[in-house]
Amino acid sequence: MPAYLISDVTAKDAAAFETYRTRAAASIAQYGGRYLVRGGPIEPLEGQWMPRTIVVVEFPATEQARLWYRSPEYADALAVRDEALTRHLILVDGIGES
Repeated sequence: MPAYLISDVTAKDAAAFETYRTRAAASIAQYGGRYLVRGGPIEPLEGQWMPRTIVVVEFPATEQARLWYRSPEYADALAVRDEALTRHLILVDGIGES
């Protein structure tokens, strides 16, 4: 069953953000993840939530996403995260094919 990381991101420093994105993307690919959404226009339909940038990453399974998040490869990206951005990040299970 697939799993999805959903992140509401606000960039703080453009150069650090680009470093973070490059490192994160490489580590995501190593762990079988792929980007489904990486920014773009946001259209609020209900409520007061106004995210700046939404990122959605699909992994083959929840455990694969957890392995990535705790990996030494992603730790390289985390080293610049606090300088680069603020965010809210959640992990959710997808649904299997029926």
